[in-house]
Amino acid sequence: MAGRKGNILAVDDTHANLRLLAGIFAEREYRVRPVPDGAMAVSAAQAEPPDLILLDIMMPGMDGYEVCERLKADERTCDIPVIFISAKNDLFDKVKGFSLGGVDYITKPFQAEEVLARVETHLSLRSLQTRLEEKNKALTDALEQLKATQNQLVLQEKMAALGHLVAGIAHEINTPLGAIQASINNITNALNASVRELPRLIQHLSFERQADFFALSEAALKSKETLSSREARKKRRSLRKVLEDHEIDDAESASNILVNMGVHQDVSAFIPLLKEKESPFILQTAYNLFVQQNNSQNIKTAVERVSKVVFALKSYARHDDSGQMIQAVVTEGIDVVLTLYYNQLKRGIEIIKNYSAVPHIPCHPDELNQVWTNIIHNAIYAMDGKGQLEISVRASEGADSDPEAGWIIIRMTDSGKGVPDDVRAKMFEPFFTTKPAGEGSGLGLDIVRKIIDRHQGRIDVESEPGKTTFSVFLPIRQ
Repeated sequence: MAGRKGNILAVDDTHANLRLLAGIFAEREYRVRPVPDGAMAVSAAQAEPPDLILLDIMMPGMDGYEVCERLKADERTCDIPVIFISAKNDLFDKVKGFSLGGVDYITKPFQAEEVLARVETHLSLRSLQTRLEEKNKALTDALEQLKATQNQLVLQEKMAALGHLVAGIAHEINTPLGAIQASINNITNALNASVRELPRLIQHLSFERQADFFALSEAALKSKETLSSREARKKRRSLRKVLEDHEIDDAESASNILVNMGVHQDVSAFIPLLKEKESPFILQTAYNLFVQQNNSQNIKTAVERVSKVVFALKSYARHDDSGQMIQAVVTEGIDVVLTLYYNQLKRGIEIIKNYSAVPHIPCHPDELNQVWTNIIHNAIYAMDGKGQLEISVRASEGADSDPEAGWIIIRMTDSGKGVPDDVRAKMFEPFFTTKPAGEGSGLGLDIVRKIIDRHQGRIDVESEPGKTTFSVFLPIRQ
C-alpha cells in the first residue's frame, strides 16, 4: 500500500503460525495483531476494525467460517476484507469461504511472497474502495445511485476474477447434473407407464403381434442414429406418406413416434402391428420402453462428463507438500486446464492441439498447471472469447547420447489483438496489468516467470496484430 502500512488482524489457533505471519509482515513494517481464537477475533475486530483479516478456518470453538459470518453481519466490520488461510484444500471449502464473503483463499503451507502479494493487493483494493466511498458521500442522489451501480459492478468483476475458474467448473458440472435429473424423471414416468400398460398389451395382442411389438422395441433400442431437426422433419414426411399408403390411422402421430424412436428405414414388417385397432396405445407403450433406454444412455454420457471434470479438478487442485520434483508429462497438465476452461472455450474458441510424443520430465505439475492456466486465461481475454488457440508440444532435437541438452517446448498461440511492444517489455513485471481495475492484479505473469525460473527453463513472447505466442522451454532433465 503506497504511502501507508496496513493494520492486519491475524487469527490462528497455532502459535507457530501466528509468529510466522507476524514475522513476515513485521519485516514490511505492517502492524500485526495476532489472535489465537475466533471469539477473540470478533471482539478485536469490533473494538478496533483492522484494514484486513487473515483468518484460519480450523479452530476449536468458533471456526473461521462462523467468525466470517459474524463479521459480515455486523455493520462495523462487514466491509473488512477477509482472506482465509487454511490447510483445507477442497473446492467445497474454497467456494464456501467465498460465499460467506471472503475475498481470497490461501492454502497452507504458504509461501511468504504469495501471502505478501495477496495481502498488498487486497489492502490496495480496500483503500481505493474506502476513498471512493468517502468521495461519493458528497454527491447527489443521482450520483449515489451511480455509486451503488459501480460498486456492484466492481464486486461482480472482483468475484469473477477470483472465481472465474470455479464458475466455469460449476457450470460444467451443473449442466450434466441437470441432464441426469431430467433423464431420471423421464425414466420414472416411462417406467410407471410401462408397468401399467404392458400387462394389458400382452393380453390384447396375438402371439404374432406380440412378436412384432418386441421386434419394434428391439429395433428402436438398436438405433444409434442422431438426426438434425431438418433431417427429422424430412423423415417424418416420408414415413407419413408410407403409412398413409398403407391406410394407417393417424399416420402423422405414428410417423412422429417412429422417427423419434429411430425406426424409419423400413417399417413394412410392422405394418400389421400398426393396423391394430389400438395401435396408438401400442406405439406409446413401445415408445415408453425406448425412452427408458435412451435416457439411460443420456445419464451415462452425463456421468462420463462429470467424471472427466472432477478428475481434472482433482489433478489441478493436487498440491505436493514435499517440494520434490516428480516425473510428469506436460501435456496431461495442459489437458487438465483445458477441461476446466471448457465452458469458456466452447463459446467461440477453436482449440488446435499439436502434441508430439514427449518424455516425462522432472517438474512440479501443480505449479506448471498454474502456468498453463494463466496463459490460457490471458489468451481467452485477448481474443474476447472468440478466435483460435493453437497449442503445440514437442521435444527439441538433440543428440541421443546427450539427452540433457534437450528441451520440452510448449507454444501457445492465440489469434487475439496482439501485445504492443511497450506492454510486452513490462508484462512480466509484478503488478503490471493492462486490464481494467478489478479484473487483474498484475501478478499472474510475474508468478509464471518465477515458476519457469524455478524449473530452470525460460519463457518468451512474440506478438503481432492477430497473433501472440507464448513459448515455454522446460529442460528434459534437471
